[in-house]
Formats: sequence, structure tokens, C-alpha cells
Amino acid sequence: MMTARAFSLAHCEDVTWFRDGFHAARGSAATLGRRIGLGEQRTAQLVLAVAELAANLTKHATDGALLLRVLRHLPEPGADVVAGVEVIAVDSGPGMADVPAALRDGMSTTGTLGIGLGAVRRLADTFDVHSRPGTGTIQLARFWPHPAPSAASSEPPVGGITRPISGEQTCGDAWAARTDSGSDTPAAAPSSEGPADPQPAAAASPNWSAMTGVRKAQPPAALRPGTSAPVHAAVPGPGEGLLVMSCDGLGHGPLAALAAQAAVNALRTGTGRTPEQVMQEVHRALRGTRGAAVAIARLEPGGRVLFCGTGNITATLLTPTSRASLLSHPGIAGHTTHRLRTHEYRMPDQGMLVMHSDGLSDRWSAADLAGLLHHPPAVIATGLLRQAATRRDDASVVIAKAAR
Repeated sequence: MMTARAFSLAHCEDVTWFRDGFHAARGSAATLGRRIGLGEQRTAQLVLAVAELAANLTKHATDGALLLRVLRHLPEPGADVVAGVEVIAVDSGPGMADVPAALRDGMSTTGTLGIGLGAVRRLADTFDVHSRPGTGTIQLARFWPHPAPSAASSEPPVGGITRPISGEQTCGDAWAARTDSGSDTPAAAPSSEGPADPQPAAAASPNWSAMTGVRKAQPPAALRPGTSAPVHAAVPGPGEGLLVMSCDGLGHGPLAALAAQAAVNALRTGTGRTPEQVMQEVHRALRGTRGAAVAIARLEPGGRVLFCGTGNITATLLTPTSRASLLSHPGIAGHTTHRLRTHEYRMPDQGMLVMHSDGLSDRWSAADLAGLLHHPPAVIATGLLRQAATRRDDASVVIAKAAR
């Protein structure tokens, strides 16, 4: 069972894509490293790794792209926020037939700076690579100031990726996540859900559920993996829950990005504990903006999943051999929404949550991600983006692995 601070989360900021002219990535990496305080030596190592990855893309890749972004780890109480830089290199081929051989020293590709992928792996605090001949390669490297924060040693259970429509620098899609320890009171904002039964330590408080006749949701054991049921009065389960949001601001460009950022801020700063409560907070935060399609899920220990969605966000429970869609409803958060509905699901064994915007085609299958599912969430998200995204719209994917 998860306990408080059992895993770490990180916010992603300053997302920059390079699709050609990879030489500019070195300067951007140097600027990011100095601005967030990596230190001169660590920044130089970051720049060297970026140069190697970019040179490989230039020399050998088909449809290669490189992503730079800042990660900010959520700190322990009383600790400072720690920032690092994440680099993701992705291409559509030709792929590497022997990844271990490519990571050996002395195996640098012709035309690169000569340090090789093995050296990139040693320089980075986190390094991951997936490659498949005929499909392409995805490489992820993270750089933190040294000594690296303790949280950097564990892989976050949530990761995602966003990419703006061709010709734009800002993306109207976004994703975010936060934990709910279960120790805080439910959201103070009005909600259609009944409040949870009081804890024994607060026996003097009125039992609002008993007075109003609101009943608690059925226990998750009533559901089989892959099945669902509507929940009219969802309450958080025991242990630490994980709240995950996918958001697609209406249209694209700066105004769509403003709507998406408002939704992200609402999730991060809100007090809602169930998806429906958080959706209400997001809905209020998006008034006065273009609005957005939004999907919010709560993952709990033991495999319980609560889900509330409005608009055309695709949400799926994925295993190596199957995908099951989660039910969303028409509407635009911040403008017009139908009555919010929460559905309860059971996460299958080896399952994970996948949510993406309509900037990706929904015509993908579990087989399309074969070989990727044991990699970090950000790598899986990048693989799905490569597989299904279109350049004619903003695109985003968020992956949350089940907590057991």
C-alpha cells in the first residue's frame, strides 16, 4: 500500500521542441542549465549530452525531434524546490538492432562528437532508451544539480508529453498530477457529492451522510478488472491517491495555452479529492477563458480508479494485450458542461492509465506499444505521440502507472 511521500512527482515547464536545426538545442540547454542553477560543470555535461543526441539525430534519424524541458520536483515539507533538465530524443527510424552494443564505450556513431551513448548514460542522473528496427528510437536523459535530490533516484509514476501544432511555440494542451494523502479535509467548494463519513477522531462532528441520506459508493471489490460502474457519491479510498489530469484548451495558440495553464493551476492548488470535485474547481478556474476538454482520474492502492471527463479526451486502461476505454461526457469546462458524472473502474493487472487529446488519432492498439510498457511513463507517452499524433493540432499524452 502507498504511504505519504511513497513516490515523487515533478512538474514540467519551459517545453521546447527542436525538429530541425539541432545546433540551436545546445545553446538552449546551456541557457536552461544556468538559469535553473545546475552549476557550470553540470551544465557543461548537459550540453555535451544534448550535442551527442542531436548529432545522432542529424546524421542517422528519420523524422527526428529533440525535446528540452525543465523539471521541478515537488519538495518534502520545508525543503526547497529542486529543478533539473530533461532531454528526450525521438525518431521514426531506422532504429537500433542491438541497444546494449550501442551503449558500449567506443561505439560512438560516425559524425557525432565521439562521446557515445554510453557516456551520455553515465553523465545523466536518469537515462532510458527504447529502440526497435523499422520503428525508431526514444532516448530520455535527466540532469539534476549535484548532489542530486533523493527523489531523483525513483521514477515518478506519472509522465507526459505535449507538442504544439506546427508553426506554434506554445501548446494549448497540458497535463498535471498531484497526490492526495487522505489527511486533508474534502474540498470546501460546493459539490454534488456527499461528504465522507467523519473519522473517529472527529466524533463530535455531525454525520452529514446519515442526516442527508447520502450513501457511500460501493467498495471497489464489487468490480472486476476492466469493468465500470457509475458512482453517484464517490468518496476517496484509504491510502494515498494519485490525481491525474489531461487538458485540451479549445483551439490552439496562446489563448488555448492560457486556458490549459488555468486548469493546471486549479489542479495543483485545489483541495478537491475526487475527480468530480477537482473538475468543479477546474470549471470555475476556466471561466473567462476559451475553455477546454478535461479528463481527471484518481488512482488508488489496490487498483481502484475514479474517472470524470468532459469533452473529447481519450482515456484508456491499458495492458500489454488490451485497452479499455473510460467514459467521458460532452461539454467544455469553463463554459457548458452537462451534469458531471463519476465512473469507477478496476485497474487490470499490469495496467496503466493513458489519456491523450484529440491531437492524436484514437486508432492505436496495445500492440502498437509493445516493448514500451516497462519503460518510464514519459518514454511510453513519447512512443504513443510518435505513433498516433498529427501535426495539424496540439497534441498531448499522459501516462500513469498503477500503484500496488
